[in-house]
Amino acid sequence: MLRERPIGIAGAGSIGCFVGGMFAASGRRVVLLARPRVIREIESNGLRLSSFEGFERRIAPSQLTLSEDPPVLRDVGAVLVTVKSADTASMAEQIAQHAPADAVIVSLQNGVGNVALLRQRLPGRRVLAAMVPFNVIAPGEARYHRATSGDIVIEQDDALTADRLSVPGLKMRATADIAGVQWGKLLVNLNNALNALADIPLRAQLAQRSWRLLFADQMAEGLAAISADGIKPVSSTPIPARWTPAMLRLPDALFGILLAGVMKIDPGARSSMWEDLQRGRPTEIDYLQGVITEIADRHGLKVPLSRRIVALVKQAEAAGKGSPGLTPEQVRA
Repeated sequence: MLRERPIGIAGAGSIGCFVGGMFAASGRRVVLLARPRVIREIESNGLRLSSFEGFERRIAPSQLTLSEDPPVLRDVGAVLVTVKSADTASMAEQIAQHAPADAVIVSLQNGVGNVALLRQRLPGRRVLAAMVPFNVIAPGEARYHRATSGDIVIEQDDALTADRLSVPGLKMRATADIAGVQWGKLLVNLNNALNALADIPLRAQLAQRSWRLLFADQMAEGLAAISADGIKPVSSTPIPARWTPAMLRLPDALFGILLAGVMKIDPGARSSMWEDLQRGRPTEIDYLQGVITEIADRHGLKVPLSRRIVALVKQAEAAGKGSPGLTPEQVRA
């Protein structure tokens, strides 16, 4: 079914357009349910894909089915959900109304609560969790650039969905512990907010020990909170989650050597939360640091840095002027 019917991308933004474009580049039929702006850009320029590895490909608009109307999902064999976490409930309603009942639903979203919500809103349907480790930036004019490394990880199932969705240049790996993988990714994604507040590229930010110390302290708060909840995170890199704060605290030169061995980062890579601030969109801070503060409240834990970063991001959202360009010292103040 996955090979014979189109693959639907529900909410095609940066991740959705890149993933959908890679499917189309391999000859799979792809349906992009997207906003009018995204559709206009693709119709005018074609869908242009690139990556830090040097890959470049242009997908002609005629190779894609583009629509802002949910009925476009009526014939798909799979729906990959790529909307922001706040839009999960409304997208689930559209899938329920328009996607075939036998289509597999795969969440390619940040955070840890989206799959439970999708399953609640889509009873009787096959819904799988997944984790996207890489970052995609959108410079404009329908260009989507993969800026970091890693393979998509999908919840293991009897239908071998991960294998059936894998295409050249976009590998999917199955796991029996997708919950652990998602919590591991949430810990890494705590840096999204720091990068958004810093207003500097990700690689340049991680090259500075003062920013890494902030990230390490953030992760330490996160690890303490989820440990109190009995959660065991699985790292998306060869470095176990519990060792990552110590690695982040290393001197710059030694950290640079270790980072190069576990992850490739394009010099222009930035977090999706930075892009949200720049474009005046709501961020996912409540689904990242906000999750840590919620768990901490239940267990009476102090997570002052997490609370401070939530407040700073919300201030930047309210100001509507993009990234505030803070220093590490201003973040800690």
